[in-house]
Amino acid sequence: MTAQAAAALDMRVKMLFSNQSVQWLLAEHADRLTGFGDERWPIARHLESSAELGVDIRACTQALHASGADRALLSQHCAGVEGMVSFVEQGSAPGWRMLVF
Repeated sequence: MTAQAAAALDMRVKMLFSNQSVQWLLAEHADRLTGFGDERWPIARHLESSAELGVDIRACTQALHASGADRALLSQHCAGVEGMVSFVEQGSAPGWRMLVF
């Protein structure tokens, strides 16, 4: 939700799903509901909405490997994989801010 709000405000947003959150990017979980109350959406809808707003969605290479998953199993809305070092390096560059959840 935070990424969608920032993108709607014309901020460049990149999300790196690491640790267990990388599971959300696996196509097999696309129909799983997330959210609260009557506003629960399938994960695929959240990812699609974010991608449509220009959010760059990435899977952490180490987390993907640790989960035993393969790049071929990622959601179509995932733009690819990225390492944590390059993500942190970009987040520390001028013009970028980093939020960690």
